[in-house]
Amino acid sequence: MAIRLTTAQAIVRFLKVQYSSRDGVAQPFFAGCFGIFGHGNVAGIGEALQENPDLPYYLCRNEQAMVHTAAAFAKMSNRLRTLVCTTSVGPGATNMVTGAAGATINRLPVLLLPGDIFVRRNVAPVLQQLESPSSQDVSVNDCFKPVSRYWDRISRPEQILYALPEALRVLTSPSETGAVTLALPQDVQAEAYDFPESFFEKRVWNVPRARADVKQLERAVKWIQAAKRPLIVAGGGAIYSGATDALAAFASKTGIPVGETQAGKGSLNFDHAQCAGAIGATGTSAANKLADQADLIIGIGTRYSDFTTASVTAFQNPAVRFININVAEFDSAKNGALPLTADAKVTLEELGAALGSYAVAKPYAEEIGKLRTEWDAEVDRIYARRVGPPLSQGEVVGLLNRTLGAKDVIVCAAGSLPGDLHKLWRTRDPKGYHMEYGYSCMGYEIAGGLGVKMADPSREVYVLVGDASYLMMSQEIVTAVQERIKINVVLLDNHGFSSIGGLSRTVGSGGFGTEYRFAGGDHNSTPLPIDFAANAASLGAHAVRAKTLDDVKAALAVGKSSTQTIVIVVETDYNDRVGGYNSWWDVPVSEVSTIPAVQEASRKYQEAKRRERYFVPPRDEN
Repeated sequence: MAIRLTTAQAIVRFLKVQYSSRDGVAQPFFAGCFGIFGHGNVAGIGEALQENPDLPYYLCRNEQAMVHTAAAFAKMSNRLRTLVCTTSVGPGATNMVTGAAGATINRLPVLLLPGDIFVRRNVAPVLQQLESPSSQDVSVNDCFKPVSRYWDRISRPEQILYALPEALRVLTSPSETGAVTLALPQDVQAEAYDFPESFFEKRVWNVPRARADVKQLERAVKWIQAAKRPLIVAGGGAIYSGATDALAAFASKTGIPVGETQAGKGSLNFDHAQCAGAIGATGTSAANKLADQADLIIGIGTRYSDFTTASVTAFQNPAVRFININVAEFDSAKNGALPLTADAKVTLEELGAALGSYAVAKPYAEEIGKLRTEWDAEVDRIYARRVGPPLSQGEVVGLLNRTLGAKDVIVCAAGSLPGDLHKLWRTRDPKGYHMEYGYSCMGYEIAGGLGVKMADPSREVYVLVGDASYLMMSQEIVTAVQERIKINVVLLDNHGFSSIGGLSRTVGSGGFGTEYRFAGGDHNSTPLPIDFAANAASLGAHAVRAKTLDDVKAALAVGKSSTQTIVIVVETDYNDRVGGYNSWWDVPVSEVSTIPAVQEASRKYQEAKRRERYFVPPRDEN
């Protein structure tokens, strides 16, 4: 039997009956569609969504933002659900490229359906078409290719019979997932075809739990048993696979300490005896001291970014070896590791069983406890500091951490906040800390907060955002108001790009171009008179100006009891920031300069760079 539908109608009908399943639990994979309509999709996908109200449609204000929202939704859902994003042709489409890059870098599934130019070329060039003298088959949507895990252009209706299953294969793959782009020419969207009825039957995509090679697993057990100072580095994969309970049990049984990446923060509760906290360039003194002398690193679901490895200076033991547990072969082989290309949860369970009664030696266990105690005291000290008004960022983070419930979610992405949160936030739930740091995209925060709240409406969501990032993409407050998706936004106003200002000073450039002050002014001139509270109120939010910690606490109480999106504006000190702890980040400094501060920074940089390591792949022991 055949059903006559337009290409767009067939796409929407297909998406509605796709399910993902892991461990026997199935759920609809697509929870809705974000979009902005224009001449590239209004008569195609737009009409199809109107005919299919059971796939909810959400109107956003910015195409980049809606991809961030979809990615945040997928992240909060452990990649078992996502949202669709549709746009018009031209600028509407290319506005999504940044969001696509963020999703792919963070290994998060999002489906992008950008409008495209006509397949029939008689009316070309159409409005917003990029013409190429070398080919008539080029459009702006080609720029999605390097930032998509799967890309296709649908030039005939029947092509979706093959393209859509391939798209779902990638989207539901633990190892291959990311942004998937199906470019949809506007004439093809509206063209009808007789599609087989079977194409629209419910399909469940099983998300497998791959197991490690038996010989490699046996070898890993021997390495762990031989190690004197092992350390686990828990990445986002530990959370996506639902391995947090398995990790807690494994760490308790073996005594092996755990350092957490940005994506992996929350893998253990902060008060777990083996939790050493954040690791790397934005890490704690505990985790970084343990990493420095570790003789075995067990990476779980991490891609070893430069922040995690402190630009490959974190692991200084000359004999250090790596075991990597990762569903992606590409990541499991990094740092010359013994690769266990497998699911984190089942691999930890199998390793734990195979290790028997193994546990780290008592002196190492005592050292772990001592370092944890010292770090807890340091966090308490920073939380208790009183430097304002303007307030310090650390004391605001401390107030939030004490005030928020265990299941509440903090959302952030860019600036100096991610570093402070990575070090200072005391996690009490695997989903309580939501950080986009693979791309660290300014403007993600509010859009991401929407996605988190949509994925789990039972939780209170707190978006922590700096003034610079807010100015880049605050308009999704309107989306929150329109869709009645309540979020709490805490906006820290430090009058500029504080994070980069601090970095600029470390490389000798004195904060050049990083402050919000009138042209021609110096560091002491009056900041720009930006009224963030008035701006937020104009977008439909309840806005509050808070100068003291008591003001912030009172505003948080108002937000907690309200169903309206709230924006709390807090002035913070531009220059006051939390320091680094036994870590470094490689930011090259000019080798030649007339500025004395740059000359000195360059000298220090060349010295620090000598600590960067190259890790030799293991010898074949078979």
